[in-house]
Amino acid sequence: MAVEIITIKRVDKYIEELSDLLIKVVHGGASIGFLPPLKKDVSDAFWRSCVTPDIIFIAAKVDNKIAGTVQLHLCTKPNGTHRAEVAKLMVHPNFRLQGIARQLMNEIENRAKQEERSLLVLDTREGDSANVLYQSLGFIEAGRIPNFAQSETGNLDTTILYYKTI
Repeated sequence: MAVEIITIKRVDKYIEELSDLLIKVVHGGASIGFLPPLKKDVSDAFWRSCVTPDIIFIAAKVDNKIAGTVQLHLCTKPNGTHRAEVAKLMVHPNFRLQGIARQLMNEIENRAKQEERSLLVLDTREGDSANVLYQSLGFIEAGRIPNFAQSETGNLDTTILYYKTI
């Protein structure tokens, strides 16, 4: 399986695939800021908001289809130009367990270095499989915040904060 990593600077060409991806991962239980049922117009609006000068938006394509995405949010505050936040890592259910998330994370780290960022931060829900991935990539747990994000069942889940010096 050949994976092509691309930078998305305009979403219109990919909006259908991106919205399908977001809706499927949210309906599959991912904690990425949305709750099911996620409507397509809300998903479309989210993706359109991701194309800004301070967001590097990366996608993985397999067989010319969007298989996953990740974003790097560049801090623009004068005291934070050395850091960036990794956000919205997601892989389409049809492409999971094939190393795509790891490839996306490696690419986003390379892009952070190109942007002269030396610190990456991210958070993810306690118990999610992404925790294992982030730790395997050298991210260090900085702490936990209980009751951080609401799940579709109404439960309040803990989030784990991670950082990595690059």
